[in-house]
Amino acid sequence: MKVLLFIPPLTQFNTPYPSTAYLTSYLEKLGHEVNQVDMGLELILKIFSKDGLKAITQEVKKSKVRNPLLDFYLDAANEYENNIDHVISFLQTHESPHIQTFIGRQTLPEGPRFIPLDENQGGVLDLYNGLSDSDKAKHICSLFLDDLADVIREGVDEDFGFSRYAEKIAISLTSYSPIYRRLKKRTILDNWMSELTRNFLKEFTPDIIGLSIPFPGNLLGALRIAETTKKEFPHIKVTIGGGYVNTELRSLEDPRIFDVIDYITLDDGEKPLEYLFQYIQNGEGPLLRTMFRKDGKVVCVSTPDAQDIKFKNLDAPNFRGLKMNRYISMMETINPMQRLWSDGRWNKMILAHGCYWKKCTFCDVSLDYIGRYEPDSASRVVDKMESIMKETQVSGFHFVDEAAPPNLLKAMSEEILKRGLKVQWWGNIRFDPYFSADVTKLMKEAGCIAVTGGIEVASDRVLKLIDKGISIDKVAVTTKNFKNAGIFVHAYLMYGFPTQTIQETIDSLEVVRNLFKKNYLSSAYWHRFALTAHSPVGLNPSKFKVRIIPQKRPEHGLFANNELPYEEEKFVDHDELGVGLRRALFNYMLGQGLDMDIRDWFDVRVPKPKVVIQF
Repeated sequence: MKVLLFIPPLTQFNTPYPSTAYLTSYLEKLGHEVNQVDMGLELILKIFSKDGLKAITQEVKKSKVRNPLLDFYLDAANEYENNIDHVISFLQTHESPHIQTFIGRQTLPEGPRFIPLDENQGGVLDLYNGLSDSDKAKHICSLFLDDLADVIREGVDEDFGFSRYAEKIAISLTSYSPIYRRLKKRTILDNWMSELTRNFLKEFTPDIIGLSIPFPGNLLGALRIAETTKKEFPHIKVTIGGGYVNTELRSLEDPRIFDVIDYITLDDGEKPLEYLFQYIQNGEGPLLRTMFRKDGKVVCVSTPDAQDIKFKNLDAPNFRGLKMNRYISMMETINPMQRLWSDGRWNKMILAHGCYWKKCTFCDVSLDYIGRYEPDSASRVVDKMESIMKETQVSGFHFVDEAAPPNLLKAMSEEILKRGLKVQWWGNIRFDPYFSADVTKLMKEAGCIAVTGGIEVASDRVLKLIDKGISIDKVAVTTKNFKNAGIFVHAYLMYGFPTQTIQETIDSLEVVRNLFKKNYLSSAYWHRFALTAHSPVGLNPSKFKVRIIPQKRPEHGLFANNELPYEEEKFVDHDELGVGLRRALFNYMLGQGLDMDIRDWFDVRVPKPKVVIQF
């Protein structure tokens, strides 16, 4: 069969998301003709071009919305349109005769996104002045694009954002109706998505298209592609899958989504698609975790004998068609760790299926993508790295595991050094005591530049509730080992876990402040706890002293089911702390305010820290 796989708008546009690359590798091996398209990148390149901005300008002029940003844009529209192609070319190549012009700050119009730099908020100008000329130019060009993104969101399409599209609609979407209504509304971005879809369908003439939906911010874009396909090419079959589908749509009842798609596959896509393609060709046969509409109702079929392929038997992802030199690197933040998500080109791959720990009570450990742990071997991992490097001509790797196994990282590092490979890599870990000074030094020698991991709540009592398997003291030792090895460390932080007190949240911030003060952390991010249906908290709420609030059943049946509303036995207003937590963290990441009383970051009265720091 002829297959066309799409990464829908919008994910990262500095590097391709790997889901379609893994599927391409597997399906080609079965003999299918497979092509893949990053529609998010295609849309971004369509918007941020001279012709694209000319069209955006006309849309802003027609809009009834007026504010200082849009007025500024209209006054400077010619300058934006005349410079956009130079900016995009530089962010693709990192080479340009315009670098000195960019950092001279006389040519590009500068809107509100430049205010922190001009006013040296948090010392950002001081950090900027220490950058190389190329990085200065990259930062200026990124702020230029950020201003444009704000213009599009405020004057053209309120759902637009870098790395996400209509994300707010798709989060906690128990009813399909909001998406159903949004599909009937069209902005110029919707029209461009349809135009691009038509062009690719005509170019590749597929029998079936597959849409990978990893995040809520990909759902509307995926359904727009599907809608266009079914309307204009009704003979083409449409299937969807991916992370969002796997977590949110397992309890799907509303059949209306099948107006624009034919099939949904859950969990790993390789075997379900293999069976599905045979089913489509033959009109019968086994299926694996495949949903469709039958007699007006949603059914999910999984033939008893159908089984997944072992992760270790999968070949390297195949990025053919996803041309790395077209991707755009941005440097919106000067923090050297945080820029990795949007700057540079990375070959994304997975070291192990699932999580080796799979105990955290806030996590969806009951689902296959976390609960079924299958690691690869070090030699096979490095074989795949060499294969991918040959294909993409990129020697940077981002390992997107739930938590990369420490022993595999050690063995992989030894294998990289044995083969003499020159690579850079980073990935997600658990702050496991296994990461000793010797192991982190070995990882650095093998090319590791950064790690990301969840500290979650920096309170030993709550860490036990979370079943994280670590303590604050162990976290401090592990992060110190990475820091001493010269590896950046990013921490995911959480507040509002059930039974967590205000005092414990403040104590967590005090721990985080000290980790930054000792340079054990390079960056971090606060998440508000969310109770999900597939986590131990969601499956056994009374154990954590919460009650799930029943939701009104949607008229057409349930659509998504993941994040659940709840109430605690003892109410604590965690939400009022969010602004202060983020404000403190923003400054800590810039090396500012580390000696301030942490209570000064909050607009509400909070207690003094009681935690005794012993690291």
